[in-house]
Amino acid sequence: MNSTFFIILIVFIIGYCIIALEHPLKINKSATALLLGVLLWTLLIIGKDGAILPELFAKYNADGNFVTQVTKSELLHHLGEISEILFFLLGAMTIVELIDTYGGFKIITDKIRTTSKVKFIWILSILAFFMSAVLDNMTTTIVMVTLLRKLVAEKEDRWLFASVIVIAANAGGAWSPIGDVTTIMLWVGGQVSAGNIILKTFMASLISLVVPLIILTFITKGHFSRPSGTIMIQVEELTMPRRVSFFILILGIGLLLSVPVFKTLTHLPPYVGMLGALGILWVITELLNTKYVQEDDDETEHFKVSTIIRKIDTPSILFFLGILLAVAALQVCGHLTLLSQSLDNINLADNSKYFLISGIIGVLSSIVDNVPLVAGVMGMYNFEMNHYFWEFLAYCAGTGGSLLIIGSAAGVAAMGLEKIDFIWYLKKISWLVLVGYLAGAVTFIIQYMVFHF
Repeated sequence: MNSTFFIILIVFIIGYCIIALEHPLKINKSATALLLGVLLWTLLIIGKDGAILPELFAKYNADGNFVTQVTKSELLHHLGEISEILFFLLGAMTIVELIDTYGGFKIITDKIRTTSKVKFIWILSILAFFMSAVLDNMTTTIVMVTLLRKLVAEKEDRWLFASVIVIAANAGGAWSPIGDVTTIMLWVGGQVSAGNIILKTFMASLISLVVPLIILTFITKGHFSRPSGTIMIQVEELTMPRRVSFFILILGIGLLLSVPVFKTLTHLPPYVGMLGALGILWVITELLNTKYVQEDDDETEHFKVSTIIRKIDTPSILFFLGILLAVAALQVCGHLTLLSQSLDNINLADNSKYFLISGIIGVLSSIVDNVPLVAGVMGMYNFEMNHYFWEFLAYCAGTGGSLLIIGSAAGVAAMGLEKIDFIWYLKKISWLVLVGYLAGAVTFIIQYMVFHF
């Protein structure tokens, strides 16, 4: 290791702090994240002469030009993985916006009458917990936060509810083989079976959600206010028949639900299914427009996907791109490998050691993307399928990301949609998540020790 290795780490920490202090500094987090990603990869290339890690230099310099090899073998590889997430996010956000434009979500919001904060928190949490197990935590968050805008007027109330959705979506994704990227990795990699991960992690995931909800029940008081009539009627001013709104709602949700099924049947990446779902909905809505909207009517453009897609929060997608590029640079440079090896050197009895390793990875996943962390651990151990270590890793990596708002795909999506302040989340929500995270971990360990499964 040379000085560049440490410079890259320091720059990452500084960039991370600037992102966290977005509101006081008044610097958009997307700009910081993009600059951070580019800067880390630039430093990685510049530092080649001293060999950031001897293994990295030897691996690529032996095959020719170092810069060319790293760019082709590593940067393009990681950019491909990141693009899968970005296109998945783009497709999901467009489908949700399309349903919203056609008034589909109003059918649901009209059924939710309560303005009690406590009741509303429990309703949102239960919906998000089970939806994320079938869809995934990111798609669920996008759908649920979109609903919030129709129901809640005050910004800080929406921040609270959106944060609860993130906790519930991550908890729900952790016990499902298709609910989170890390559980998908472990399932596809043969470390866990679908039935076993549900059996072993459901109770721990549920407890990690219920404990924060119980605390919030006692400390949250009062009612929230609904949006004013002018806001609520924005979509109604340009209307489709109610039966069309209902059809688009059912079709859109059905297509979102079909994505994991498509992935299971074809073994193609989830983003392919999501783009296919968007294509189907796009064609159908174009046909509906010709029937229900006059060609010379101003409404025509309002209902077209080419117009709706402009509403997508592009800065959030660019933020995701930048932060994942930065983490990828850390992975290539060897920081994450070094971290994994350090964890493996913990001097404890096997059971305690592996529980502790998973627990630490869960906490770290709120800072560094959990995908490369879990990928590194998968390469380090050769436990048999359905070993308790894999299930506990799935729980920790899935729920630990909720500790910080930018610690999970669901959190990043919610932060982008509602512009949630990092420091606000850290003060108001992180301690609740930590209590739930530890309670769920204890539940898993007791379950293992008592029932040996």
